[in-house]
Amino acid sequence: MRGAGGMSAAVAALSLGDDQPPLTVDRGPGRGAAERELSKPMYHQDDPNLFQRALDRFWDWVSDLFGAAAGATPGGAVGLFVIVLLLLLLVGALWWRLGTPRRLPSASATLFDDRPRSAAQHRAAAEAHAAKAHWTAAVQERMRAVVRSLEERAILDPRPGRTADEAAAEAAHALPSHTASLRSAAEEFDAVTYGGRSADETAYRRMAALDNALEQSKPLLDATARTVG
Repeated sequence: MRGAGGMSAAVAALSLGDDQPPLTVDRGPGRGAAERELSKPMYHQDDPNLFQRALDRFWDWVSDLFGAAAGATPGGAVGLFVIVLLLLLLVGALWWRLGTPRRLPSASATLFDDRPRSAAQHRAAAEAHAAKAHWTAAVQERMRAVVRSLEERAILDPRPGRTADEAAAEAAHALPSHTASLRSAAEEFDAVTYGGRSADETAYRRMAALDNALEQSKPLLDATARTVG
């Protein structure tokens, strides 16, 4: 009897359970519970770091860009490759023809540094550089010798911060027959000092010849007075 009663109670409980509505969870709380669960560190141990995610985004952008370019280019990806190759060849040809870009001479670059030396000292330094075939340094020192010699002879007034171009223009007033040579020497100095160009033996011999010629030249007295004054 006890067994039959227990079975009846079980059937009654089962029947009662069948009459109850099924268990449901609202969408909002369910989503929040899922997000909280998935936010746990255990689910993100193998995630890429910030740099890797940024890099992936960049390459995706590059891929999309090339995909769009290939779609708009006649011939598709092959046409795009040909265009890129032609551009690279053009850049290479320009680089070979023009060489490495060089900085232009600065109009405010000064001729002398902070170590005052005589014309004789600059000439000795120039000859020492020339003996070692260091022509750029030799040209620089010989130009400094030219200008310092003009200052020592009172053809130019000693003035800190003077540029080679300014020295040549001022000296030409007192030595008009050497105007072209002075201007050329200043341009040579600027080119090798600030323009990235290398001097050669011919340039140095030309600078030395100008130095010697100026030493033998007599300035115009009125022009010298105006320059010094």
